[in-house]
Amino acid sequence: MILTGRDDISIEELVALSYEIGFSHAAPLAMDALEFREDVRAMCSEDKCHSYGRSWSCPPAAGTLESVRSRASSYSRGIIVQTCGSMDGDFDLDSIHEVSRAHKSNFDALVRQVRTIFPGCLPMGAGACTICRRCTYPGRPCRHPSRMYPSMEAYGLWVSDVCLRSGIEYNYGPHTMTYTSCILIG
Repeated sequence: MILTGRDDISIEELVALSYEIGFSHAAPLAMDALEFREDVRAMCSEDKCHSYGRSWSCPPAAGTLESVRSRASSYSRGIIVQTCGSMDGDFDLDSIHEVSRAHKSNFDALVRQVRTIFPGCLPMGAGACTICRRCTYPGRPCRHPSRMYPSMEAYGLWVSDVCLRSGIEYNYGPHTMTYTSCILIG
């Protein structure tokens, strides 16, 4: 399904497109599940992923929670998508990286298509931006501002809660890895 040239796309069509692109799961996003939480932002500041203060897609560069809330409030609907993969064990790093790469690739493809109809959409990915080998933050502007997007966590969203409130699982059982992203549209 190609979205170009249409401005009447339904959420159901976006869900179908998501499956065509290769996502494991997709559903309409429950907009009332978008609670931008300070406690999630506080976890970012612990810098366990080594991206806090080092990426345009992560806090503090991702904006304040107030600015995020304000921006998100202008959207009336959205879609949530997931890529789920199997692992040979709890610490199967090869499988984790493979699922992550597949998710980012599929999400980039979905965002490109959605932006043809909704150029002002708000994509929120999974994890820090990985477009550049090394981010220019904070010394220089982002090299790819039209391709970069923050993660759901960078915007203060508790992903498991957003999933469950949107009617989509968060955990698919032992030895699975799931990456979750969403796109808000008008």
